[in-house]
Amino acid sequence: MTDLTARATAILADLIAFDTTSRGSNLALIGYVEALLARRGIASRRVANDDGSKANLYASAGPMAAGGIVLSGHTDVVPVDGQAWRSDPFTLTRRGDRLYGRGTCDMKGFLALALAAVETDAPLVRPIHLAFSYDEEVGCLGAPSMIAELVRVLPPPAAVIVGEPTDMVVVSGHKGISTWTVTVTGHEAHSSLTHLGLSANMVAADLMHRLVALAARLEAEADPHSLFCPRHATLTIGQVSGGTAVNILARECTFIFDVRTPPGQDPDTIVAPFLAACAEADAAAKARFPHAGVVVRRRSRTPSFAPEPDGMAERIARGLAGDNGPARVVAYAAEAGQFQGAGFSTVICGPGSIEQAHQADEYIETAQMARGSAFMQRLIAASIQD
Repeated sequence: MTDLTARATAILADLIAFDTTSRGSNLALIGYVEALLARRGIASRRVANDDGSKANLYASAGPMAAGGIVLSGHTDVVPVDGQAWRSDPFTLTRRGDRLYGRGTCDMKGFLALALAAVETDAPLVRPIHLAFSYDEEVGCLGAPSMIAELVRVLPPPAAVIVGEPTDMVVVSGHKGISTWTVTVTGHEAHSSLTHLGLSANMVAADLMHRLVALAARLEAEADPHSLFCPRHATLTIGQVSGGTAVNILARECTFIFDVRTPPGQDPDTIVAPFLAACAEADAAAKARFPHAGVVVRRRSRTPSFAPEPDGMAERIARGLAGDNGPARVVAYAAEAGQFQGAGFSTVICGPGSIEQAHQADEYIETAQMARGSAFMQRLIAASIQD
């Protein structure tokens, strides 16, 4: 286990050095992974985005046989802009029992452990598959094309383990997330002459007020028996931009909101009344100024992930993690729901804590890397048994 931990930590240092913030390309990291696998005689395949600037990658160690395990993770990270880091976020830095760097816990630590695991010389009877995606952080946009290819080319695996940070305990459900962009176009005029123009900001503020009321209704409908925290679907307005100057009726205002839904709740049904209100506001604006209006565009829809009663993936992952704890679900969204929707038995289990993700001085504890190494060692042992 010590050797696997050390190897995974060395690989992690290499992975952290690649700035794979979602707004940029991940191809340099993908090339590194391809070369690392090729040195072990493991072939890999890219599944690129439309313009070739980003790519998913999947690979298989061992025979192409049914019953393997898919180790899945995303290669992209969130920005470091404006965050006060004490060390270079793209240089792995150890301080005490913590390894600092952007993506250490979310989720390059898991990628490093998976890569170290497939470097084994053990004669695998069942395969270990890798599935690394792009653009998870901006809506789980990359994984679907790779998952569709995995369905076509892989012998049916026993389980998919998505290595989001869970402190190496098993999570069997997550909320879904859908996001929308609302763009309001008004008509500029002097702010003292409101009858001559239409403020996009004022229209947008009315629409946002409707979302605030909807969010309150969702909270009031919380399920007291839900395992999720919060125990209800949530709605938040994350970004707002509009206006030119204080004395000009705003020509444009844009805001982006998200809805996070537990399994069994449909985000489209939740926002349907709001979309109807947007259509009414659009018609009213166009009646005054034909070029004005309200446009709503869906940005993303990531499905929720539902616990599987007596699921194969959960049984396997609990055995590998040594986890006999209670059932667990998480409020954040991940790619697990996409794998589950494609027919794979799926679970979430990975090193690090989500509490350390997306902030300055993101870190993973060395103890978590050691627990992850033990998990991978057990996976290797299970994969060489008849």
